[in-house]
Amino acid sequence: MGIYPDTGADFNGAPDIDHLNTRVQGELSDWMNWIKTEIGFDGWRFDFAKGYSPDITKLYMGNTRPEFAVGEIWNPLSYGSDGKPNYDQDGHRRELTEWVKAVGGSATAFDFRTKGILQAALVEGELWRLKDSNGGPPGMIGLMPENAVTFVDNHDTGSTQKHWPFPSDKVMQGYVYILTHPGIPSIIYDHFFDWGLKEEISKLAMIRIKNGIRASSTVRILASDPDLYVAAIDDKIIAKIGPRYEAGHLVPTNFRIATCGNDYVVWEKQ
Repeated sequence: MGIYPDTGADFNGAPDIDHLNTRVQGELSDWMNWIKTEIGFDGWRFDFAKGYSPDITKLYMGNTRPEFAVGEIWNPLSYGSDGKPNYDQDGHRRELTEWVKAVGGSATAFDFRTKGILQAALVEGELWRLKDSNGGPPGMIGLMPENAVTFVDNHDTGSTQKHWPFPSDKVMQGYVYILTHPGIPSIIYDHFFDWGLKEEISKLAMIRIKNGIRASSTVRILASDPDLYVAAIDDKIIAKIGPRYEAGHLVPTNFRIATCGNDYVVWEKQ
């Protein structure tokens, strides 16, 4: 806690900045606009966004008007007495949507709920977690997909820091989910260039583009069993993850396999 009024959570890795000071607001806004116009940046990543009030983020958004902005609000999953994640993770995903609304609605947020639930579901063999109590996706993409940035890992959770890494043998299933589902999917450099997954990830990205899957696309979950998850997206593609292969009865005859790999298949409508 600094000597100035604090509008958010503490972070011991850096000093507080008094964002309520109008001089600070003006100079930071000027600097952001300089790197936008002179250097060529067109968007912002608001790191540790819960460290300052959403009103502050809203002010900088208004002063700089970026083409794209994403906030990092990273809270852990909630756990039950058995040490496993609770099925209901609704509290934090609503915190993400409320933050987006509070900063004016034009920013996005990293969908840590989708990452956490997807990761837990694959690790524990509990793919039933991928369907919430309303029958939709359980992450932020189930509430406000147009403002949800999905990811498998980032520089904090994976890469060299590995604070919360996705299991390496299930990374491609993670990409099948985020690249076929609504939201704004992001791909970490390491997986694409260093892990030898460029070809598989590229196929998924092209399937998404070819079929016009958007951040706001609709999801119809066809199966959510412990070992099998199947969903139709916009009724144009069907994605399957999980070790069980008896999923053909869920796929209409006018769909053909577009790509497949270890424990995953994606079909396209013909």
